[in-house]
Amino acid sequence: MTRTIVSPTEQAVQAYETAVGALRLVDAINGGSDGNGTAVNADAHAAASMALRASLAAFLVLTCPGGEQAYYAAAATEIYEEMFTQGRGVAESLGVFLSLDFFLFYVFFELSLLPMYFLIGIWGGPRRIYAAIKFFLYTMAGSILMLLAILWLGVHQGTFSVPDLMTKGGIPANLQLWLFLAFAAAFAIKVPMWPLHSWLPDAHVEAPTAGSIILAGVLLKMGTYGFLRFNIPLFPQAALKAAPWMALLAVIGIIYGAAVSYAQKDIKKLVAYSSVSHLGFVMLGLFALNAQGVEGGILQMINHGLSTGALFLLVGMVYEQTHTREFSVYGGLWKIMPVYAVFMLIVSLSSMGLPGLNGFVGEFTILLGAFGSKAIGSPWFAGIAAAGVIMAAVYILYMFQKMFLGPEGSIVEEVKQHGHALRDLSWREIVTAVPLLVFIFWIGLYPKPFFDLMAPAVEKLLVAFH
Repeated sequence: MTRTIVSPTEQAVQAYETAVGALRLVDAINGGSDGNGTAVNADAHAAASMALRASLAAFLVLTCPGGEQAYYAAAATEIYEEMFTQGRGVAESLGVFLSLDFFLFYVFFELSLLPMYFLIGIWGGPRRIYAAIKFFLYTMAGSILMLLAILWLGVHQGTFSVPDLMTKGGIPANLQLWLFLAFAAAFAIKVPMWPLHSWLPDAHVEAPTAGSIILAGVLLKMGTYGFLRFNIPLFPQAALKAAPWMALLAVIGIIYGAAVSYAQKDIKKLVAYSSVSHLGFVMLGLFALNAQGVEGGILQMINHGLSTGALFLLVGMVYEQTHTREFSVYGGLWKIMPVYAVFMLIVSLSSMGLPGLNGFVGEFTILLGAFGSKAIGSPWFAGIAAAGVIMAAVYILYMFQKMFLGPEGSIVEEVKQHGHALRDLSWREIVTAVPLLVFIFWIGLYPKPFFDLMAPAVEKLLVAFH
């Protein structure tokens, strides 16, 4: 009789399948946490995040107008490709979304600071140094607490391997809370959650267009991914205990982000603050700790990358021609740039959650999950969060009215004085932006394939909470 010899790495993978098959989609294992190699994997959310990142990279190079903006785009994608790619068998992949080893994850998580720091600090706006340093200090401060928690796990549990830690379990409930808070500090800053959000508007406003798109589409998802991948499955008792407080912070962020967005005079800063509100919905869904909430939260991560990334892209296109983002100088662009206006209208309606577009599906599913959540304990969280949807309609429609309706703004004449008129989108810009609209309508009209992909994973992830 022939015996099958199973290597330690294969044993770890099999154990991981049993413990959190929830998140598994594809394996790519080269060695393991025993020092013989590097353990990596692509789960359902990681695969979606990497697909989004690859798409955004192409959009950056193809749609950013002008040689200077194209240079920003090329620099951004090249830096991130180099910083996040593992050469040993996982080329073209983002290491932070693939790591099965906490030490490896932390290395990639920290490396993500450097390219964005230089993108903002070198190619950003007038206050780029302030914004770059603030971004770096905020995210580094949270990461130090996470490092201490990782070191504790490695020393007391005897391994940095995520599969091994999940199968071992046995972390005392009182220690789970402290470890949960240490990881949450790093991820909440990266999301960012209120009140740790103040670095984000400065970073978005001062970053070049390519930097803002990467920040919205990739970097912010590292925070939500961290909660989903590590905090909830590794520390289930602490996650259950912290759920009402996380929901409270999420709801405050939803209302605060929407209210401050309406007060902005700069288009890009409005979109930046809207991210605080939208990602509050994501966090509310994740900590509902039921199938509807978590599935809605995961879908809304992707929706945010599509809608907010598209908004930053479109704002960058008009900024390249006008060199200003102030509402007061715009007006009447619907007649001057009709194709651009249609694209902006669709993306704006998507961002505010209009039925039939992607934002509605994610937000509705999150509110459904939060309303029936036993973990957060009150339907009032969902009720107050629903007011954020109404507030989003207010600031989004206000922005659209100021830019596209009414008489022509002063910027139209200023551009003419420089010898050229405002132009509509080129065919290149239309062709490269259309895929974003395809996904916006696809998710809005037929989200079933996305929910079918998530359902088995989410069901297994939530076994500990049933």
